[in-house]
Amino acid sequence: MTELRLLSGAAAMALAAAASGGPALAHHSFAMFDQRKVMTLEGTVSEFQWTNPHAFIELDVPNGDDTRHWSIELNSPNNLTRQGWSRSSLKRGDKVTLRMSPLRDGRPGGLFLDVKLPSGKVLDSGLPKNGTPVNVPRT
Repeated sequence: MTELRLLSGAAAMALAAAASGGPALAHHSFAMFDQRKVMTLEGTVSEFQWTNPHAFIELDVPNGDDTRHWSIELNSPNNLTRQGWSRSSLKRGDKVTLRMSPLRDGRPGGLFLDVKLPSGKVLDSGLPKNGTPVNVPRT
């Protein structure tokens, strides 16, 4: 009986933490991105992945005589939809100008900030564009 009470209590505490927006809802940190830096890339969309938990823009960027492939992480499709996005917002072959915060380790990837489409329309992330980090513990 005592074990059952302990298990019930632990389950209740886990549910309460999740319902209150505690750590159970935070799926990862943004620490892998250098949010104090903003990079601008001009390139061609090779793929737009409308996937959970995060969408991705795969971008081919001219680099001298070569092309460098970048993988840019966005918000979830659910949140992007609320911001005016759809699964067809970007298409393979679109020539875009994209701003992002790069990965700290120097690999070609980053955290999406905004993108200017061929039509001139700008799609935004809602994140600060001035180097102010988000989702970072304050000391």
